[in-house]
Parts: sequence; C-alpha cells; structure tokens
Amino acid sequence: MNKNSIFVHESSYIDEDVKIGIGTKIWHFCHIQSGASIGESCSLGQNVNISNNVKIGNQVKIQNNVSIYEGVELEDGVFCGPSCVFTNDLTPRARFPKGRAFYHKTLVKEGASIGANATIVCGNTIGKYAMIAAGAVVTQDVPDYALMAGVPAKQIGWVCECGNVLDNGFVCEKCERRIIIKRNN
Repeated sequence: MNKNSIFVHESSYIDEDVKIGIGTKIWHFCHIQSGASIGESCSLGQNVNISNNVKIGNQVKIQNNVSIYEGVELEDGVFCGPSCVFTNDLTPRARFPKGRAFYHKTLVKEGASIGANATIVCGNTIGKYAMIAAGAVVTQDVPDYALMAGVPAKQIGWVCECGNVLDNGFVCEKCERRIIIKRNN
C-alpha cells in the first residue's frame, strides 16, 4: 500500500496486512481489518467497517455507517447506500460463536446498487447492475438488472446499467442501451 496515493482520514484505523488501491479515499472513523483488500478509486464514507479478509473491487462507493463482514465480496462499481446491512451468519448466538468456517458467502456483482437501510441476508448473490430499494430485505438470489423492493424483497421490474428503470421492454429510454436478460444467471 502506497500511503501517498490514497487518502485515509486521521481518525480511521488501518490494520496490518491490508491492500488499498490507488485513488481510494477512507473518511472519518473507519476501520479496515487485517487481510482486507480494497480496490482502486473507492470511497468509504464515515464510520465504515471492513472486516477481516473482505474483498472489495474497484470504484466501489460505500456510504456512511456500513459494515462489510467477512464472507461478503463486492465486485467493481458496487454502490452501498447509507446504513445498509450485511450479515454472515444465519443463526448467530452470542454464547455459541461458530467462526469463519460457518459464515455464508454473499456476492454483490459488478455495478449493483443497494439502497439506504437495506438488509442483505447472507448466502445470496446480487446480480450485475441489480438495484435494491431502500429498506428492502434480500432473502434470496437477485437476477442481473433486477429491481427489488419490499420485505422480503420481491422483483418489481428491471433497471439499466445507467440506473434508469426500464418501462418499455429492455431498451433504456435514457441512454438507449439494450439490456439482455439471462434468466439463469
């Protein structure tokens, strides 16, 4: 890690054995734990915790008050809204911790967006460019380009890579991109 090519606010803690890509900014009161890998040109807002061995791609934006727990991976271009929540254990107990061998993996694929206060239950994959509405609770895999909302989250439509909701077919009225939906992703 070349500390001259990244910004880390003086109130944040970076543990040993952490990789941080050039152009990344880490703001107030963050903690990056050992074994974590953060790509290039990322932005971590205030009070973000990146747990041990978490992998974060390039150009990821994580807003304030988000914890990315071990077992969660964010691919390139993912957006995590303020106070969204990730889990890594389906049956946690304070008195009977199971450890990392029992964490359920969560993958957030390229370009996906997760709204403020959404909860992502572990063991699921969020597809490329999918959009999770604010406050939604994801309890199952999400297809590429799906628009998900509610508790539990249900698919209510499709979105373009630019973020526009697709109203008429799979051609974006905003950027004119044609979206190809693969039903088994």
